[in-house]
Amino acid sequence: MTNISKDTVRKVANLAKLEVSDSEAEAFASQLGNIIEMVEKLNELDTTNVEPTSHAIPVSNVLREDVAKPGLPREKVLRNAPLTQDGMFKVPTIIEE
Repeated sequence: MTNISKDTVRKVANLAKLEVSDSEAEAFASQLGNIIEMVEKLNELDTTNVEPTSHAIPVSNVLREDVAKPGLPREKVLRNAPLTQDGMFKVPTIIEE
């Protein structure tokens, strides 16, 4: 069984910019360990004669023809925008330096 430590959970949570409490880190570590254990059990199956599939039944996409159509006028699109600049949406900066 592969064990996931609370420290690993905290490290991944930090990378994802998530805050986790000690009890949450412990619960997540246990849950992730169980998931990895189940995947390891699946890897034990002999699949040499099993044909690879992505769906249990045949599936086909019904696609419409791709036809270019005129879009909405820019003024109408930007009418309810909280901020605009040079005919475009203006959004706050989110990248930290």
